[in-house]
Amino acid sequence: MNRKVKLKGAIKIYMQWPLLLMILICIMNGVVFVIDRKAGGAMATFTFIYVIFILVLYMRTKNTLMNDLITFATQYGQIQKKLLLEMKIPYAVLDNTGKLLWMNKEFSRISEKDRHYSKSITSLFPSITKDVLPNELEECHILFEYDGKDYEAQMRKVSMDNVLETTSLVNVDMDKSYIIALYLFDRTELNTYIKENKEQKLVTGLIYLDNYEEALESVEEVRRSLLTALIDRKINKYISGMDGIVKKLEKDKYFVVMKQKHLDTLQNNKFSILDEVKTVNIGNEMAVTLSIGFGVNGGTYAQNYAYARTSIDLALGRGGDQAVVKDNDKIFYYGGKTKQVEKSTRVKARVKAHALRELMEANDKIIVMGHKIGDVDSFGASIGIYRAARALNKKAYVVINEITTSVRPLLECFVNNPDYDGDMFVTSNESLEIVDGSTVVVVVDVNRPSYTECEELLRRVRSIVVLDHHRQGAESIENAVLSYVETYASSSCEMVAEILQYFDESIKIKGIEADCLYAGIMIDTNNFMSKTGVRTFEAAAYLKRCGADVSRVRKLFRDDMATYKARAEAVRHAEVYREFAISVCPASGLESPTVVGAQAANELLNIVGVKASVVLTEYNGKIYVSARSIDEINVQLIMERLGGGGHLNIAGAQLECDVEEAKSIVKETIDEMIENGDLA
Repeated sequence: MNRKVKLKGAIKIYMQWPLLLMILICIMNGVVFVIDRKAGGAMATFTFIYVIFILVLYMRTKNTLMNDLITFATQYGQIQKKLLLEMKIPYAVLDNTGKLLWMNKEFSRISEKDRHYSKSITSLFPSITKDVLPNELEECHILFEYDGKDYEAQMRKVSMDNVLETTSLVNVDMDKSYIIALYLFDRTELNTYIKENKEQKLVTGLIYLDNYEEALESVEEVRRSLLTALIDRKINKYISGMDGIVKKLEKDKYFVVMKQKHLDTLQNNKFSILDEVKTVNIGNEMAVTLSIGFGVNGGTYAQNYAYARTSIDLALGRGGDQAVVKDNDKIFYYGGKTKQVEKSTRVKARVKAHALRELMEANDKIIVMGHKIGDVDSFGASIGIYRAARALNKKAYVVINEITTSVRPLLECFVNNPDYDGDMFVTSNESLEIVDGSTVVVVVDVNRPSYTECEELLRRVRSIVVLDHHRQGAESIENAVLSYVETYASSSCEMVAEILQYFDESIKIKGIEADCLYAGIMIDTNNFMSKTGVRTFEAAAYLKRCGADVSRVRKLFRDDMATYKARAEAVRHAEVYREFAISVCPASGLESPTVVGAQAANELLNIVGVKASVVLTEYNGKIYVSARSIDEINVQLIMERLGGGGHLNIAGAQLECDVEEAKSIVKETIDEMIENGDLA
């Protein structure tokens, strides 16, 4: 056996160096013999003795050394195996399919299986499937939970090529000639500390009373202080119960500090304070509502406060009575199920009108644009701003790319009209050529940059004005120098009509311009049947005095036969799903099918038992979703889940899929929100 075992490498050289030295001595003996025969003979005697001694020693110690080396290697392998077997880190060996080949004692203890267990690793840990094994990569990591603890599995491929080349016992496909070394690391304690550290972080928040003044006016004067005290007590008790601190900044504003773990509790109960504060009633006709904004996971406390300011602005911009949590780039909404109370005062409209006038006077050109696939409201509001600019003798343009069937009758009133400039209407490309350093862009009926007619235009100018009545979302025009977003307004035309009243006393609105503004209000309120308030009718009365003709407007919106039939088909094929009327509007043969879809959604609300309607329209490779309700369902929350937005009772979204898939998505969203209690 030992004869078959040969030394190699450094130890072979170490064993052979006496033999090499013997050759050197023999050569030296020859040289000495040539110089002196007697000295050479004497040295030859000693050389012979040295050679005999070395050969005997080499032959006698070689086998002993080989046996000692083999014994050491064997014992070393046993020590390695024992170390692996008793190693405190759970360790196992798998084949390329995930089947267990070997495990150490610690792995056996954690898995509670015998060391000879040879089934798939998936049978022990369902999270470690064949798909996550390191097939293409040399190593991989996976986190999973087992027996109430958190583990990290590190798997590494170990090549078997060299072993298979020197053995004839097995025949394995060379593409699969590897095993997998699996290490388990217990991350439970680390994750616990990370979680505790996160929960102990301080978060900042702001609480505003939405209708403080209106609520006080609805109660007797002697009881107003009591109402304020009860509201303060309700808020302080709620936040104190969460181990938080409340500091009253103003009569209707509060600053809040609490630990992040308690904010998680608030999010889990969907900020129940929103409903609790409404129960405060000492005879006030109007319930008090709150807007709440929190900022979390900022780099500093100042960043968290900035996030809280952004959140409260979003909550107010979306109509109030809701909470918004900004977590870095993520934004979460809670509440917002009720309609915002209309404010009777028009002070804000007057202030915004004066600010708009100053901006226009400071610039030479005014460009007005609405949203893509413009409707009557965006067109009418654009015409109102155009009139304001012309009243100041400023050059004004209206950006419009796609002319829909609803807008065309109004637009034709201005085309080839000698009272208006021939370049009054421009496309996106033309507007980019017009813009310069002395241009102000007024955006109406939209507050999302990606929804505007020309998003690039917003990046080209320094002065941007936003006038809109839609609830704000995560995406908004951030660099606007003047923003007037009122979600209680029925339409953008109503807001523009109010602005025009305070813009300039000498301003004269022409009849067709008044028709456009009146038409925008009429369409967005569904003939004054939804989302109307006192100020809506006041705006309509103002436009009526300016020459708006109701009969003329009605004639402009008569449908052709194809449009009427398509709308009727959408109503005829509607299905009622959990009190939602869901239908598909046919788009073939229609110039503006999305408008017809919106009209069909309004028609479906006239059916008894229908609380909300959703109509899907396929157009230009997308599915346009129009959602409507009267007062029981907040369709804006549903559309936000689908990536859209709008109002409590008028909202929409866009989906990139086929009609049937879109219908399934809508139903699944409705089911999920009803089960979670997100719909009122």
